Amino acid sequence: MRSRYSAFAHGDAAYLFRTWHPRTRPDDVTVDPRITWTGLEVIDTVAGGPDDDRGEVEFNARFESGGRADCLHERSHFERRAGRWFYVDAIDDAAAEDRWPS
Repeated sequence: MRSRYSAFAHGDAAYLFRTWHPRTRPDDVTVDPRITWTGLEVIDTVAGGPDDDRGEVEFNARFESGGRADCLHERSHFERRAGRWFYVDAIDDAAAEDRWPS
Protein backbone atom coordinates (compact mmCIF):
# COMPACT_ATOMS: atom_id res chain seq x y z
CA MET A 1 0.00 0.00 0.00
CA ARG A 2 2.69 2.48 0.97
CA SER A 3 4.68 1.77 -2.17
CA ARG A 4 1.61 2.44 -4.35
CA TYR A 5 0.98 5.72 -2.50
CA SER A 6 4.61 6.69 -3.18
CA ALA A 7 4.14 5.82 -6.85
CA PHE A 8 1.12 8.15 -7.02
CA ALA A 9 3.10 10.88 -5.24
CA HIS A 10 6.04 10.54 -7.64
CA GLY A 11 3.97 10.03 -10.79
CA ASP A 12 5.19 6.47 -11.42
CA ALA A 13 2.31 5.11 -13.51
CA ALA A 14 4.40 2.13 -14.69
CA TYR A 15 4.78 0.91 -11.09
CA LEU A 16 1.06 1.35 -10.46
CA PHE A 17 0.31 -0.71 -13.56
CA ARG A 18 2.72 -3.49 -12.53
CA THR A 19 1.25 -3.71 -9.01
CA TRP A 20 -2.41 -3.71 -10.13
CA HIS A 21 -3.98 -7.19 -10.31
CA PRO A 22 -4.26 -8.24 -13.98
CA ARG A 23 -7.90 -9.23 -13.42
CA THR A 24 -8.97 -5.70 -12.45
CA ARG A 25 -6.43 -3.23 -13.82
CA PRO A 26 -7.35 -0.86 -16.61
CA ASP A 27 -5.62 -1.00 -19.99
CA ASP A 28 -3.80 2.22 -19.23
CA VAL A 29 -2.82 3.74 -15.89
CA THR A 30 -2.12 7.47 -15.68
CA VAL A 31 -1.29 9.80 -12.83
CA ASP A 32 -2.86 13.25 -12.77
CA PRO A 33 0.02 15.77 -12.56
CA ARG A 34 -2.35 18.40 -11.12
CA ILE A 35 -2.67 16.40 -7.89
CA THR A 36 -0.07 16.78 -5.15
CA TRP A 37 -0.19 13.95 -2.61
CA THR A 38 0.54 15.27 0.87
CA GLY A 39 0.21 12.38 3.30
CA LEU A 40 -0.88 8.82 3.97
CA GLU A 41 -2.50 7.46 7.13
CA VAL A 42 -3.10 3.71 7.36
CA ILE A 43 -6.17 3.24 9.54
CA ASP A 44 -6.63 -0.53 9.59
CA THR A 45 -5.30 -3.74 8.08
CA VAL A 46 -6.97 -7.14 7.85
CA ALA A 47 -4.77 -10.14 7.08
CA GLY A 48 -1.97 -9.45 4.61
CA GLY A 49 0.75 -11.01 6.75
CA PRO A 50 3.60 -13.29 5.66
CA ASP A 51 1.35 -16.38 5.61
CA ASP A 52 -1.64 -14.73 3.88
CA ASP A 53 -2.59 -14.55 0.21
CA ARG A 54 -5.18 -11.80 0.70
CA GLY A 55 -5.43 -8.66 2.73
CA GLU A 56 -7.12 -5.31 3.16
CA VAL A 57 -5.83 -1.87 3.96
CA GLU A 58 -8.03 1.03 5.03
CA PHE A 59 -6.40 4.41 4.61
CA ASN A 60 -6.71 8.15 4.22
CA ALA A 61 -4.57 9.69 1.48
CA ARG A 62 -4.39 13.49 1.66
CA PHE A 63 -3.86 15.55 -1.46
CA GLU A 64 -4.17 19.01 -2.97
CA SER A 65 -5.76 19.77 -6.31
CA GLY A 66 -6.66 23.14 -7.77
CA GLY A 67 -5.48 24.85 -4.60
CA ARG A 68 -7.84 22.84 -2.38
CA ALA A 69 -6.94 20.20 0.18
CA ASP A 70 -8.90 16.97 0.15
CA CYS A 71 -8.69 13.39 1.34
CA LEU A 72 -9.31 10.02 -0.30
CA HIS A 73 -10.67 7.45 2.14
CA GLU A 74 -10.60 3.87 0.88
CA ARG A 75 -10.52 0.25 1.97
CA SER A 76 -8.45 -1.64 -0.60
CA HIS A 77 -8.33 -5.34 -1.33
CA PHE A 78 -4.93 -6.91 -2.17
CA GLU A 79 -3.94 -10.41 -3.30
CA ARG A 80 -0.55 -12.09 -3.34
CA ARG A 81 0.48 -13.81 -6.58
CA ALA A 82 3.85 -15.46 -7.11
CA GLY A 83 5.06 -13.91 -3.85
CA ARG A 84 4.12 -10.32 -4.81
CA TRP A 85 1.21 -8.19 -3.58
CA PHE A 86 -1.23 -6.73 -6.11
CA TYR A 87 -3.95 -4.12 -5.67
CA VAL A 88 -7.31 -5.67 -6.65
CA ASP A 89 -9.97 -3.06 -5.97
CA ALA A 90 -11.57 -0.67 -3.52
CA ILE A 91 -14.27 -2.27 -1.42
CA ASP A 92 -16.96 -0.89 0.82
CA ASP A 93 -17.25 -1.83 4.48
CA ALA A 94 -20.23 -4.17 3.95
CA ALA A 95 -18.38 -6.09 1.23
CA ALA A 96 -15.32 -6.30 3.46
CA GLU A 97 -17.33 -8.01 6.19
CA ASP A 98 -18.65 -10.55 3.67
CA ARG A 99 -15.22 -11.31 2.14
CA TRP A 100 -13.11 -11.59 5.26
CA PRO A 101 -14.90 -13.47 8.04
CA SER A 102 -13.41 -12.91 11.49
